[in-house]
Amino acid sequence: MPGEVRADLAIRPAPQSINGISARQEEERRHKHSRSSYTDASPLTSRNNSLTFRPAKRSMPTPGKTIAVINASGRQAASLIRYATAVGYHVRAQMRNRLGVIATEVSTNPNVTVLEGELYTRQQPAEKAQVDLTSDGPLSGIGVNYDLITELFRGCQLAFINTTFYGDEVLIGKALADAAKKAKIQHYVYSSMPDHGAYHKEWPSLPLWATKHKVEDYVKELGLPATFLYTGIYNNNFTSLKYPLFCMDLQEDGSFVWQAPFHPDVKLPWLDADNDVGPAVLQIFKDGVGKWGNDRRIALAYESLTPKEACEVFARGVGRPVRYVMGDIEIKVPIPEGYRTQLQALESLFGMGKDDPKKQPPYFGDQGLEDDYPKIALELWEGPRGLEEYAREVFPLEEQANGMTWMLEDDEGGLPSSQASNGHHHEDGEAHVQPEDEDDEDEDDEDEGLVMRGPKRDDEDWLA
Repeated sequence: MPGEVRADLAIRPAPQSINGISARQEEERRHKHSRSSYTDASPLTSRNNSLTFRPAKRSMPTPGKTIAVINASGRQAASLIRYATAVGYHVRAQMRNRLGVIATEVSTNPNVTVLEGELYTRQQPAEKAQVDLTSDGPLSGIGVNYDLITELFRGCQLAFINTTFYGDEVLIGKALADAAKKAKIQHYVYSSMPDHGAYHKEWPSLPLWATKHKVEDYVKELGLPATFLYTGIYNNNFTSLKYPLFCMDLQEDGSFVWQAPFHPDVKLPWLDADNDVGPAVLQIFKDGVGKWGNDRRIALAYESLTPKEACEVFARGVGRPVRYVMGDIEIKVPIPEGYRTQLQALESLFGMGKDDPKKQPPYFGDQGLEDDYPKIALELWEGPRGLEEYAREVFPLEEQANGMTWMLEDDEGGLPSSQASNGHHHEDGEAHVQPEDEDDEDEDDEDEGLVMRGPKRDDEDWLA
């Protein structure tokens, strides 16, 4: 009834004056300043939007450390640079030149200081007696660019080193380790690979891997605070360009064929170098030598797939049939002689399991490393990009960048006219590209013996 006071309603006290301002005015003032800054006309009209109650931004501390990196336009190094600079690290990066998409990305990064130049030197015959040369390198008259290597480590606390076959890899690898030791690098991460001949006397060594293993041994002898990274097969190696070993050979019906010497039913380690090397190495640096030092070896691979399984996964991603063929490595384009030797040794090594899959040596040489992945890799980085995702989202883009147009064809498939004119067809239905006329090769490339290029793809993508 009117005039009655309901016991279930709270009775507000009469407004009081606060410093000359009525309580109602004070309440309105507080309400005004507690409201979202977005007006009713804003698309963000909800008063419960999280932006309304977001605390003031605090300055983010930066790592304050600098990483020395070589071969900065290679896939491994570029991946680390991309992730490390995003969280505040600075990088001193050596690269051979600034040509190409990745080199441009690295060299225009504001947190990167680029040192452009080769890690090796080339001397004229009259100068040879005055420099430290080696007969083991791929070229005669090749030395080490000690000045560049010394400059690389200036002001650095960390290092990620992935040597390649440019020059004498062992001599350069030792020079890099010596310079890092002198610069008192706190954590030296070296991208290594196994020397299979060191694990089993009947296993042939892979030349381009054995040199890395020699450098690893030297780093250990030197006593650097080091971690050694062993990377799996790059998802990014696949291409329909006629490069050997990982050519996804495009067929007339629009399908792909991958031919390699690996046994179809033996597991292999897989890694997306662009996406997954960087965050893993970054975590190694963050955890430090206390966890990953003492010459710890890490198998960095996130999937264990047989070649047949890899083709099945790749087919799901790319939306086209992919067939695996166990066979010899076909070389249809000019390649460096050192890489040709590597492929021949690889055929011998993994051909040991041709009749009996149990005889195929472990990819990483050491069974302990084989057993470690992907468990250890996932401790470092929990967001890997698998082969299926790569085939679906990245492979078509890389192919298009290389001048391929198959991804633009309709569902009926078929070779793009630009490719069909380069090949001839066999009864098996495969499209084969005839080797290029050696007379058309660039004389400088032939002399240097180090260059393997496609339309947009450089050898640094393959071997680094």
